[in-house]
Amino acid sequence: MSTNYRLLGICGSLRAAAFSKAVLSAVADLAVSKAQFDYAHIGALPHFNQDLYVEPLPTEVRHFRSQIAATDGLVISSPEYNHGMPGVLKNALDWASRPHNGSPLQAKPVLVITSSPTFTGGVRAQYQIRETLVSALARPVSHAEIVVGGVGAKIIDGRFTDEATLEFAKSGLARMFEEIDWLAKR
Repeated sequence: MSTNYRLLGICGSLRAAAFSKAVLSAVADLAVSKAQFDYAHIGALPHFNQDLYVEPLPTEVRHFRSQIAATDGLVISSPEYNHGMPGVLKNALDWASRPHNGSPLQAKPVLVITSSPTFTGGVRAQYQIRETLVSALARPVSHAEIVVGGVGAKIIDGRFTDEATLEFAKSGLARMFEEIDWLAKR
């Protein structure tokens, strides 16, 4: 098994049996021959407060930022809460986004996957996540949005099993790998 890419998986839900976590795990399994995944634990981050953004940064923040800096790209799998991204994910992105022109997110390819029990699959959260990433100078992968509608019915024994979505996610991963390769040649 050869791994060429280092990816950081970020789950936008803190729930132990989160649907987003099952989706993220299935996507990591898809990439096992090409990528090594590390996972961020964003629930450990303090609430963003500019007063805390001083050296030394809180330990959890330093760890999260170093995880981002050490990877070739990010895969975010998130639910949609009240037509938007979860607060815990926004908090994590806020910690990672500073300083504006020197954050670990700058020029980092990011594949975004959203899910929801509704048929829309978290498309409104997808937009908010992408908007925040662009604002932080990250590079959301240019690919059709990967949204998972009716996600609860696609989880069997804690595993995400929807083959059509996984096949589509494979093309998103391939696009992200192309982006990483392109950036490496610059």
